[in-house]
Amino acid sequence: MDAPPAAYRQVSQAPTLPGGAPHEPDFDVAALYETPLGTGPAPGTLPLDEKLRQAYFWIVNHAIISPHYDMEFSDGPSPSVTLGDTKARLTLPSGQSYSSFVLIPLLTFAVRRRCLLVGGPGRGKTASAILMGVLAGYPLRDVRRAMQHGHPQLTISDLLGTPLPADLIKAERAQDIDIAWRSWLSMRVKIIDEYNRIPTRTQSALLTLMSDGYAEVFDQIYESADSAWYLTANDDAGGGTYQVIEALRDRIDVVVHALAFNSRFLGELVARVEQRLKPEELVPEEIVFSQDEHDRMSNEILRVRLPDAVRRRLEFFSAQFELLEPAGEQFEYRTKDTAKLAGVEPHLLAAGETGRDRIADIGAQTTGGLSVRALQSVLHYAKALAYFRDRDEVGLDDLRAVLPYVLHDKLGADDTNPAFDDPGNQAYRTDRVSWIRHLFDRACAEYDRLDLDVQDPVGELLTEFADGLDGLDEQTVTARLAKIEGLLTEWSAGRKLYGHVYDDALALKYLHQRYVNYRTWLRWKR
Repeated sequence: MDAPPAAYRQVSQAPTLPGGAPHEPDFDVAALYETPLGTGPAPGTLPLDEKLRQAYFWIVNHAIISPHYDMEFSDGPSPSVTLGDTKARLTLPSGQSYSSFVLIPLLTFAVRRRCLLVGGPGRGKTASAILMGVLAGYPLRDVRRAMQHGHPQLTISDLLGTPLPADLIKAERAQDIDIAWRSWLSMRVKIIDEYNRIPTRTQSALLTLMSDGYAEVFDQIYESADSAWYLTANDDAGGGTYQVIEALRDRIDVVVHALAFNSRFLGELVARVEQRLKPEELVPEEIVFSQDEHDRMSNEILRVRLPDAVRRRLEFFSAQFELLEPAGEQFEYRTKDTAKLAGVEPHLLAAGETGRDRIADIGAQTTGGLSVRALQSVLHYAKALAYFRDRDEVGLDDLRAVLPYVLHDKLGADDTNPAFDDPGNQAYRTDRVSWIRHLFDRACAEYDRLDLDVQDPVGELLTEFADGLDGLDEQTVTARLAKIEGLLTEWSAGRKLYGHVYDDALALKYLHQRYVNYRTWLRWKR
């Protein structure tokens, strides 16, 4: 076989994002004691965020044919045109934009979370996951052999490891049986191909490994390495051999679609076929991450700041979805979760609500709210994207870009909501990415209309409380209690109960209880 063309080994020249600010690593006292052979970065090496961008551009230019720049960013006005009878809008982003099918798996590699790739057969899902294993420094042969293939006969022993036959015969206790653990358990990149073809019992073992980081066979425990997970499915809407258990689906942090092949790029496929080129065999050494680099990159991502202004919009957005007034009598239990636990579909109760506009209220479009786990995933990926874009803090555009992929399977759409009957919204029944982005834009518009960056009395009370209770006298505490009660009384005079108001009211009750307890202690102390 002839040597591959030099273009396939070419890595984009730094800087791949001109004008960015370099990430300064936090001071670490251990660095004072490092020897010249220490584990820190060598002088003159590229910053890891730059190396991550080089990996992205190599994959998108030479490995995965994905000319879909669906993660759009603007650097000034972006021209757009409308095409077809439905007036489909095609935007030409003025800023550096990205292919979600390449970038989301790469960010998953950086933060070592769990990514589901969905799409029809032959769209490059498995190839993308294999590339992530090669980026981690594993030989391609080992990556392919370590990949787990879902099928109806896959047992727990096939997945995790087999007890040694001699021990099964001689052992008097389960603890005496040694297990031949599968080698893939120690890898930093784990791939499960067609995970929805795995039997339910084996799914439960996989759940323990993904969520808790250990495997158990015959009372023997194997602590797995902190890993980036890639799961693939041709159909994630129940079309696999087995229904995926809800707990396993919930452990997946992000979902990305493998979009259709663009026929204009058939020439690239012709070249690969004629020259027998396999991109996974041609990954340049310059974009391979050692374990130390992988660890340092993950730590650097966690240090990316989340500004208060961005956090407040995420709080406001996430507060919209849980409230369901008819679900309970006590204030705390008026949620969609209460209805689900009682075996009642939330939309059946929501249909009887008369106080809120079910079209204007974005919270009425979902069947549930957001869990703590979902919000943690949002934070990880928002920080990772900001890091990838060479930013020291998360921007609102970073948050807006990752939300649809992280919440893809976390926010269920209530198809009975009349908002979906509007001709302009009917596509949201099938295009979940655009629907979630639309919800976030609507929430941000409402946040701006309420001018919550300026007028946020609950935020002021929370900030006041965060300064601590030490040194406060009874008179000050009583005044703060009166302020909380007065604000709630003002709201009760006719303000409709929307999701963010519900969360604010519960936050005020929390503050009220903390101050009451402290005042009781002050009176006892006299």
